[in-house]
Amino acid sequence: MITRRSLLKQVGLLSAGTFLLKDSFAFDATNKKVGVQLYTVRDQIFKDPKGVLKKIAALGFGEVENFGYGDGKFFGMSAQEYKSVLKELNLDAPSGHYMYSSILNGWDKAVEDAKTVGHKYMVLAFLMPNERTSIADYKKIAANLNAAGATCKKAGIQLCYHNHDFEFQELEGQIPYDILTKETDHDLVKFELDLYWATRAGKDPIALFKQLKGRVALWHVKDMDKSEKKNFTEVGNGVIDFVKIFKNAKVSGMHHFFVEQDECPGDPLVSIEKSIKYIKSNLLNIL
Repeated sequence: MITRRSLLKQVGLLSAGTFLLKDSFAFDATNKKVGVQLYTVRDQIFKDPKGVLKKIAALGFGEVENFGYGDGKFFGMSAQEYKSVLKELNLDAPSGHYMYSSILNGWDKAVEDAKTVGHKYMVLAFLMPNERTSIADYKKIAANLNAAGATCKKAGIQLCYHNHDFEFQELEGQIPYDILTKETDHDLVKFELDLYWATRAGKDPIALFKQLKGRVALWHVKDMDKSEKKNFTEVGNGVIDFVKIFKNAKVSGMHHFFVEQDECPGDPLVSIEKSIKYIKSNLLNIL
């Protein structure tokens, strides 16, 4: 299996305001499309992207969040090719994950391709260990996020930052996530809160919604099992209180959410099918 770290290392080597609605909460309550982060099917999608996307659409997902962008390609396809496949399958890709290396090198091209695909959001997905060794690193990252967010804004795209758990761990007497939230511009940089990683770090997602005052535009909806290891599990199968979290969507300012399961006990398509069934039965009616 391709691990997150090995894949991210590989990838790492590789008019304003019109897109922002006045309401702090703008989830499409009419269509209620459920999204999925395609990293969940990473072992399959590079082999047969169209076939995997077709299966995802058949499960009832209406949106996808891509990852692995490199050399101007989305799963081996050009931006236009990827857009065409999505359109054929009646899927939207409102958001995509990008590495910090892309922000530092070739960001203009990445933004151009994202706009072609139809992204409304571009998300900094992960920081490699060597990119986050000190508070000074995080301050530099915040400054670079502001600059990258300004470039996105010109293209009608919103930049976001996606957390894991390390951002909440004390470093040099400070919490890195506080640096990222306080030293980035409120309009240029918003956040995609990974509910699993925030919970694993001992943080209350709802408290973070209130702290960030409508800046949490995107969610990763993934569950934590009841074991001591706190493994990933299908949504609704673990300990995270999603009902309570979804009731606070307006506080968050959430626009889209994506199911993700970093590790699955078997076929990831089986796992995400269980997740979307739970979401449609228990959570969508809350929004």
